[in-house]
Amino acid sequence: QVQLVESGGGLVQVGGSLSLSCAASGRMFSTLAFGWFRRAPGKEREFVGIISRGGSSTAYADSVKGRFTMSRDNAKNQVYLQMNSLKPEDTAVYYCAARQVGTRPNEFDYWGQGTQVTVSS
Repeated sequence: QVQLVESGGGLVQVGGSLSLSCAASGRMFSTLAFGWFRRAPGKEREFVGIISRGGSSTAYADSVKGRFTMSRDNAKNQVYLQMNSLKPEDTAVYYCAARQVGTRPNEFDYWGQGTQVTVSS
């Protein structure tokens, strides 16, 4: 079993930066791929980005490409989401998710509780 805990959310002004962290429990960390998702008020959950087990491969939604960067530290069991040039439309609850080897590409096995990010104009 893996538990995910996000942190780092908060209030930031337009154009500012924020870094989110996702701490994962358990010994499986290096075998997991991780994703970040977000849900804005009244909207469906949206894919933000994904990072491979080794960290060498990432992919992002078009809406955040060039502004957000995912990274991971397998020694610390942490995954990060660096968010730059933030816009009001980035306001959402951000969720960390993890996927085991063998799980279908569009599915995730574990989810965190989320952390609120609010971008003020």
